[in-house]
Amino acid sequence: CTGNGICKCRVCECFPNFTGSACDCSLDTTPCMASNGQICNGRGTCECGTCNCTDPKFQGPTCEMCQTCLGVCAEHKDCVQCRAFDKGEKKDTCSQECMHFNMTLVESRDKLPQPGQPDPLSHCKEKDVDDCWFYFTYSVNSNGEASVHVVE
Repeated sequence: CTGNGICKCRVCECFPNFTGSACDCSLDTTPCMASNGQICNGRGTCECGTCNCTDPKFQGPTCEMCQTCLGVCAEHKDCVQCRAFDKGEKKDTCSQECMHFNMTLVESRDKLPQPGQPDPLSHCKEKDVDDCWFYFTYSVNSNGEASVHVVE
């Protein structure tokens, strides 16, 4: 019973947190926990302590690696730029395309939210249309609401 149960009459009786005919399947989901606190990054199922990624773009031990995905920062750069500074590629379509997050302007980079809060947080540094750096954070709370903090 792979050390995870007791053999009685040629049948394994598994200890708690183990299952399978040889008690070789762990029910512990800790190894499947992604950095955002979700099981398999919300893109797979945890089977015997291993992620089975159901979204084919994502892979890795916790379904967090995506070779073809834009990063969160690059993905939201144009919308943050038009909402915060009224410029960039989406300036003319901003009100139609870029209202999917709550935005807060902050005075300086040290006023941006810091890691350690319950919601997953991305710190972003992107170049605007004038080749200047701008800084923002992007997070999504447990209700699925996106929140952006931008240095003014």
